[in-house]
Amino acid sequence: MEKEIVARLEAAVARLEALAAAGSLAAPAGVPDAALAVDPAVVAFDELVERSLGRLSAAADKIGGKVQEATKILAESFAVLKELLVKAKHCQKPDLAGLQEFLKPLNEVILKASALTEGRRSEFFNHLKTVADSLTALAWVAYSGKDCGMNMPTSHVEESWQMAEFYNNKILVEYRNKDANHVEWAKALKELYLPSLRDYVKSFYPLGLTWGSAGSAVVCSSASAPSVAKDPPPQAPVPPPPPSASLFTSEAASSRPKEGISAVFQEIGSSKSVTAGLRKVTDDMKTKNRADRSSVVAVTEKGSRANSFSFRKEGPPKLELQMGRKWAVENQIGKKNLVIDDCDSKQTVYAYGCKDSVLQVKGKVNNITVDKCTKMGIVFMDVVAACEIVNCNGVEVQCQGSAPTISVDNTSGCQLYLSKDSLGASITTAKSSEINVMVPGAGPESDWVEHALPQQFVHTFKNSQFTTSAVSHSGG
Repeated sequence: MEKEIVARLEAAVARLEALAAAGSLAAPAGVPDAALAVDPAVVAFDELVERSLGRLSAAADKIGGKVQEATKILAESFAVLKELLVKAKHCQKPDLAGLQEFLKPLNEVILKASALTEGRRSEFFNHLKTVADSLTALAWVAYSGKDCGMNMPTSHVEESWQMAEFYNNKILVEYRNKDANHVEWAKALKELYLPSLRDYVKSFYPLGLTWGSAGSAVVCSSASAPSVAKDPPPQAPVPPPPPSASLFTSEAASSRPKEGISAVFQEIGSSKSVTAGLRKVTDDMKTKNRADRSSVVAVTEKGSRANSFSFRKEGPPKLELQMGRKWAVENQIGKKNLVIDDCDSKQTVYAYGCKDSVLQVKGKVNNITVDKCTKMGIVFMDVVAACEIVNCNGVEVQCQGSAPTISVDNTSGCQLYLSKDSLGASITTAKSSEINVMVPGAGPESDWVEHALPQQFVHTFKNSQFTTSAVSHSGG
């Protein structure tokens, strides 16, 4: 009997100590240093900040000004993120209102970064916009399940960086040959998110935040009291519920003017004349008698309306390696310095929806496909399988190495430049026009020689079969 009592007392004391510890750990500042030192997620996060964020801050200090200010806000946001990660492990999973209160510090820092992009544009607008857009990646902590309306944490980090990469690429293009500090800053910022933050989330939080157990932690909700005061203030009495709607149907509803369809029926049922209050249309008010009106529709109005319906919504620009296999180059407009230099023979390149851009592929890839691009330039070394041009208009393709097959399908205007190693390539065309092939001259100093591929053919029936030959035009 005594052993039973002693065991129950020890269990009660252990629970009280756990509750007291949880009360002190509600804020990350109260977490013992020893607990943080052994937590692998916290240790890995500190290493991420020291490595990637340290490189970014060093580049920002050399630039100074608004870039340095925005980088400090970004560092502050990562500090707030660490506090939330530590706090979540000592709190129960909150409800929706509690989660909003829990994420409030992070939201305030993100709004602070967005405020830098408002007002008059500075010369470092692309830097400020990159930081502001990239901070949405930290919202992965709000993921609470597959029905919460968000993507998985790892996917959320990747997609959020795609929005910021549009402005980050502008920095690389603008300062490529001007200032190495800005280039270093842009590269360090990308490395902070991809792959550092993405790999960290994938390793430690693939399914969202890790919350504390329900029996030994404080609930992180807006209704819970974070204070540990001995005498909590008395709660205000709960107000009584509002009276039912039936109390207002007698006098208030009858005195209030009717609205909507009720007012229409009331007006019809009244004793007033139906035509009372109508204005009389005089001759000078009629359209046929007005000089400022015409029944003829202008051509410009029709054309503008037609153009509005032909607008095609484009997606965000992309230049990324997907699943380690496919380089996706999408929706790049006016980018003349697109480069893919980290590739191998097992990867493919897919360019889609690009316009007025130039893509250079340095290295050997398995396949290159250019789809629905306009005024696009492609320069590549070697392909294992084929280079395919599909649904394009006005593209230029240059092969500096070897390519066994080049396919052109449903394309208008294609200029092919072949090297000496690719002269044996098999060129296939279908439903295409204005296909010209440039080949090197006979000597090392000779000019390129242009050959036009036929797009018109003559089919004649001879000897019980059709014979097809290209159309030839006489100069006479």
